[in-house]
Amino acid sequence: MNGEIRDKEIRVVGSDGSQLGIMSPREAMKLAAEQNLDLVKIAPQATPPVCRIMDYGKYRYEQAKREKEARKNQKIVEIKEVRMGLNIDTHDLETKVNQAKKFLAAGDKVKVSVRFRGREMAHPEMGRTLLEQFMTACTEVGSVEKPPKMEGRSLAMFIASKAAK
Repeated sequence: MNGEIRDKEIRVVGSDGSQLGIMSPREAMKLAAEQNLDLVKIAPQATPPVCRIMDYGKYRYEQAKREKEARKNQKIVEIKEVRMGLNIDTHDLETKVNQAKKFLAAGDKVKVSVRFRGREMAHPEMGRTLLEQFMTACTEVGSVEKPPKMEGRSLAMFIASKAAK
C-alpha cells in the first residue's frame, strides 16, 4: 500500500469504483493524497497490477467486523464420549443411549467406546455386538461416521448427528 508499491505502471480504480486508467504509482499517490485516502494494491498478479484508492483503516475495520460476525454464526461441533464396560446391563445401556441421544440432538458428535479389562480382550466380537445394539437404538438421531475400531484396550466408534448434516 501507498509508498510500498514498486511497479512501473498500475491500473487505478477510484474510491467510487470507477476506472481511472493506467498511470505511474507516483501520479496515483497524488490522487489518493488529494482525497485523503490510501492507495492499496488489490490484484498484484494482474498485468498491470490493479490498485484502488480507499480508506485502508476503514476497510480493515469492516473486514474484521465481517470476520467476527462469521465466527459468531459458526457452530463448533464438540465430540462427547460415552464409555461402557463389556458387561453392561440393559438398563445401564438404555441410560447411556439416552445420554448419547441428548448429545446428538444438541448437534454434537458422540464417541462410543467399550473398555475391555483383563480376559475380556479375548472377546472383541462381544464389544462389536454391543456397539451394534447401541447404534440401532440411536438410528433416528444419528448415523455412524466411523465404524467400530480397536484403539488399545477399547473398541470405539463415532456417531454424527443427523441434524448437523
